[in-house]
Amino acid sequence: MTQVTERGTRLPAAPRAGVRRRSPAAAACVVGGAVAAGLGLGFLAVLVIVLWISSPYPDSGPGGALHLAAGLWLLAHGTELVRYETLSGVPAPVGVTPLLLVALPVLLMRRAARLGGACDDDDEEVLPATAVFSAVLCGYLAVGALATVYAAGGPMPADPISAAWHVPLVAVLAAAGGVWGAKGRPLGPLPNWLPRGVRRGFVRPRYALALRAGAGGALVLLGGGALLVGASLAWHGAQVQASFLSLTGVWSGRFAVLLLALALIPNAMVWGAAYALGPGFALGAGVTATPLGSAGAPALPRFPLLEALPAAGPGTPLTWAAVGVPVVAGLAVGWFAVRRAREVSYGETALTAALGAVVCGLAMAGLAAASAGPLGSRRLAEFGPVWWATGAAAFAWTLVLAVPVAVGVHAWRYRPAAGPVAVGADADGDVDGDVPVGGGWHDSGVRELRWELMRKASGTLVPEIAPEPVAPPVPVAPEPAVRVARRAVTVVAGLDLGPTPVAPVAPVAPVDPPVPAVPSVAGVRVLARRKPPV
Repeated sequence: MTQVTERGTRLPAAPRAGVRRRSPAAAACVVGGAVAAGLGLGFLAVLVIVLWISSPYPDSGPGGALHLAAGLWLLAHGTELVRYETLSGVPAPVGVTPLLLVALPVLLMRRAARLGGACDDDDEEVLPATAVFSAVLCGYLAVGALATVYAAGGPMPADPISAAWHVPLVAVLAAAGGVWGAKGRPLGPLPNWLPRGVRRGFVRPRYALALRAGAGGALVLLGGGALLVGASLAWHGAQVQASFLSLTGVWSGRFAVLLLALALIPNAMVWGAAYALGPGFALGAGVTATPLGSAGAPALPRFPLLEALPAAGPGTPLTWAAVGVPVVAGLAVGWFAVRRAREVSYGETALTAALGAVVCGLAMAGLAAASAGPLGSRRLAEFGPVWWATGAAAFAWTLVLAVPVAVGVHAWRYRPAAGPVAVGADADGDVDGDVPVGGGWHDSGVRELRWELMRKASGTLVPEIAPEPVAPPVPVAPEPAVRVARRAVTVVAGLDLGPTPVAPVAPVAPVDPPVPAVPSVAGVRVLARRKPPV
């Protein structure tokens, strides 16, 4: 016992208050962010190496191809590249980002953040959303900094200032979306540092409807832009084919041109939407293409998508028809801005439509800014739609059309149903205030109208029940009236009503007691009146 007491096993010491234990989950999130950036770099590196191997006349070795892949990865984040090998000797910026290429880093970063915030096992450590966001972002930005330094030795290095804010911006947005999705997309309260009126205002359902209406309008504009681009490519099919075949004669080069054209299709959709809205897009210094016409001769490189641009000169009725795209977008915003509730006022509906127009304008301004950029330092320094003009035009078109459409749809959708004419109404249909309307509110068809709207909104969940056929009423012949002979009686008062002996009679079958012709009276005796002899 003495040995056990003196030489007992040492117990683990309590952790010190100032020492923090390293979290393996946080380290895993940092590695996940770095892996997401590495996967994007690896995908582009493999693609560029394959094209370099298949090219019969490579300009540089594999090192130059890898430097170019790093530059393309930075370009996918919106970073401007600098091209030093120009005919004039002046470095030319390359700032037009293929929007389809942006999906690669966004999806990878969002997936890394979502996996870092998810928890599969019960005993696994769960990090808060802010810790996951910060850890994934640190790993991704560390690889981004290395890629920026590595791309500086290639043929198209990245602008350090542009990379310093474009790469973090894309990473922050993608990581925030991934963490929000991992936590179940919660719509919690706003921070307490905001004013109370702002926090209470954003709880109202008008803002969700405004986001839906604005997103619907922006999608309609992009769809209309895609339709315009497709129609123009089909109209200038011969020029597009000649441009595609004249750029290169080998299949690897044509494949590279085809990939670049596919990556620029979302940019073309935004340009088509800006063209339909009215401001159009710039094709160089002092040259703008609009539905009303295009002045000047732009100095553009040969590329298949650029061959589909409208010809220089005044507009034609065919180009003026593009104005129908924002008209449809305004109608869509007004339609989606109507709430399915009868108690909503017309002012609330108009305000929701106006907010939807604001959302549509902001979305188109952001897309226009992302799809444009410089392609040179002189004449091509302005290339693409102007973001503020495109956003203002989208807001103006949708505001003018959405507000009256939303109010009209609200009035038509919740118009009073035609019910039966009230009892006591005059010839003009006016009801006297003192006369109640027969049947109540359920006779006006409101319940049937709401049930029909619910059935249409549910799709096939609620089947349509056909009314059962009602048989016509069968006429019943009236029964002939039977005359019952009545006997006159005399009521005599003051008689003795005591019990009198009654002679026994034979038992008979029980019958229902007859209903007396007059009610019984206590203390009287009823005698039949005898007819006098004639």
